[in-house]
Amino acid sequence: MIRFLAAVVLFVGLALPGLAQEGVATAEWNDLTARAEAVLSRGVASPEALSQLRADLVDWRRRFDEAQGVNATRIENLRAQIAALGPVPAEGEIEAPETVQQRAELAARLEELLVPVREAQTAFTRANGLISETDRLIEADRAAQLLSRSPLPLNPVVWPGAIAALGGWFGALGTELYAPFATPTARALWQGRGVEIGALVFIAILLMWRSGIWLGRLRDRLATREADSPPTRVVLLLISVGRLVLPVVGLVILSYLIHLFGADGLRAQAVADALPVFGFTVLAARWLGLQALPKREGAQAFLPVTPERRGSARLQVLTLGLGLALTIAVETIAMTGGDMAAARGLAHVLLLVFAGLAMLRLGQIFLSEGRAAREEEGGDGFWAQVLRLLGRGLILVAFVAPLVAAVGYVNLGLAIFWPSVVSLGLIALIGVVQGLVFDLYATATRRADAGRDALTPTLVGFGLALAALPLFALIWGVRPSTLGEWWSTFLRGFQVGGAQVSPSNFLTFVIVFVLGYMAVRLLKGVLRTNVLPKTKLDTGGTNAILSGTSYVGITIAALAAITAAGIDLSGLAIVAGALSVGIGFGLQTIVQNFVSGIILLIERPIKLGDWINVGGIEGFVRQISVRSTRIETFDRQDVIVPNADLIAGVVTNYTLSNSSGRVVLTVGVAYGTDTRRVQKILEEVAQLHPMVILNPPPTITFDGFGADSLNFTIRVVIRDILFKPIVSSEIYHLIAERFRDEGLEIPFAQRDLWLRNPEALQPKSAEAP
Repeated sequence: MIRFLAAVVLFVGLALPGLAQEGVATAEWNDLTARAEAVLSRGVASPEALSQLRADLVDWRRRFDEAQGVNATRIENLRAQIAALGPVPAEGEIEAPETVQQRAELAARLEELLVPVREAQTAFTRANGLISETDRLIEADRAAQLLSRSPLPLNPVVWPGAIAALGGWFGALGTELYAPFATPTARALWQGRGVEIGALVFIAILLMWRSGIWLGRLRDRLATREADSPPTRVVLLLISVGRLVLPVVGLVILSYLIHLFGADGLRAQAVADALPVFGFTVLAARWLGLQALPKREGAQAFLPVTPERRGSARLQVLTLGLGLALTIAVETIAMTGGDMAAARGLAHVLLLVFAGLAMLRLGQIFLSEGRAAREEEGGDGFWAQVLRLLGRGLILVAFVAPLVAAVGYVNLGLAIFWPSVVSLGLIALIGVVQGLVFDLYATATRRADAGRDALTPTLVGFGLALAALPLFALIWGVRPSTLGEWWSTFLRGFQVGGAQVSPSNFLTFVIVFVLGYMAVRLLKGVLRTNVLPKTKLDTGGTNAILSGTSYVGITIAALAAITAAGIDLSGLAIVAGALSVGIGFGLQTIVQNFVSGIILLIERPIKLGDWINVGGIEGFVRQISVRSTRIETFDRQDVIVPNADLIAGVVTNYTLSNSSGRVVLTVGVAYGTDTRRVQKILEEVAQLHPMVILNPPPTITFDGFGADSLNFTIRVVIRDILFKPIVSSEIYHLIAERFRDEGLEIPFAQRDLWLRNPEALQPKSAEAP
């Protein structure tokens, strides 16, 4: 029974990867590689054949990639067992026979398991190389097609043939569209499903012609009240999307009806399939123009164009959309017609000239607005630069693309012009979506004013812009398979030293580190609120424990994240050692401050809330970080002091051991006053104040004879030195009141003035008349 279960487990383990261990390079794979090498050696194949060949190679490469993980767990276990036996003895050394036999058996089993893995690795490398060669051949074929030259469209000789070809195509299209209606099948269809067909036609017409009017009336009602509030803007945007989508739905219904009646001609089917695309292209251009350059005064515009020029800019955008729709129609005609090269080239040149004029005008508007914005802002602001750059780019494309197509390089002209138009539309769409994100955030948080200044919607908008990068790549001709190849390479990761860095490893690292960081924050919260308040630690000790917990916890979280991500940092040891020397010299001051901060947290010569004096800076300690300490002066100014200065310099801490401190006051009395009576009165006054400590008792000393008074000094120790100014003021008040009651005089400086010529100050007597 045990052997049977073991056999079942072994069979399932080998079958799950989909490739048997006896060989991953099957006959089917060998046939595919032979065919691929033959095609690549000839260098000639249709694009469809090359695409199919590449898809088959990619599928096999995926299988080989999966096969490389066959028996990965067992291989790791065997390698661990071999490593546990210790290193192989050097020459001349003797190893126990049992160990030698066990090592040989494990090595043989490991080699047996590695055979299919190595074969899969070899096949994977071969498939990867064939895919690269296929990609180069496809790109070379696309480049040749892009640079191919069509019959000169401006040559009048080709015009009659082109016009005749177009006329013949439209005639054949009319025949294909009319033919199904004259058949018995069509009449039977009318009789059996006439009501359904009529209802569909009515709905399609209603959606195409009336939906926009109805939704426009609803929009006008909402726009008259609270049009600038975020919820209203969201609703207005949804209404505008409805005005875009509903007519396209009507066109889809018409396309369905054309297929329903059996229009099976090549041209009729192509027109039926492309009809919704034509309508969507024109409506999307109109919608983007209205959203990026709104009609309503005061509405937020994606591009800062003045309201006077928005109408003209919207018209040019609509013209570009119409030109793109007609270009799609020309391509549809060219694919379903016969010899349409001349007609295709002529039609595309005319459309490029038509759309190029619109792009030229749009570029001039943007360029003019950019110059006006620069003059208004008094410098090159962001939008001024964007508008000028956009305007110059559009003007350049409007001139170059039609010119290139006119000399015969039609495909190159199309590849320059229309991707520029679609990219411009995608940029506008990104702006509209970002505005929607801001409005949704403002609606959810009910902060209409701060919605566009918040960080969360800004990050979401930035993420949307990054997500649009593959779309830009597709617009400019990058194949989806190429994007998939880039993505696969990105997912497989890359080597940094000896460590494999991949998105999965990075994501694992971020998740584990974030979880560890959250656990550290939770632990700090528990210590701060539940544990440390029950101890006898002061504020400084509490802060030291919390800071130490944070540093140790974050370090452990980082190490756990590195281990969970499977990042091997041993390969970076040499590089890190070399860098540490340079970093040590360059960051010597920072490292010194960091170490000093650790010492401050451990020794605690100063702590939060202490009143200190360092380097002539006096104030309260508000924060002790790993690099510096923040001191708040009595003027409410924050002074950042490097931790190294606190360790190496002289620091006066007024509240290190306790909060008590000495206050020294000076008092003077008039000459002739009984000095011992004054001393007794001052002792009584000092002892009366509640903040004065009586042990040691206040000290009153008679300091000597001053120029104007008998000078006394009061020295008292108060309970809290932070109240020094208040206690000093109150004691002075008490002294003044007591001296007044006792009749003691507090003298002030007096000076006698001797006039050398007082007669000169007397006014002269008036002379007798």
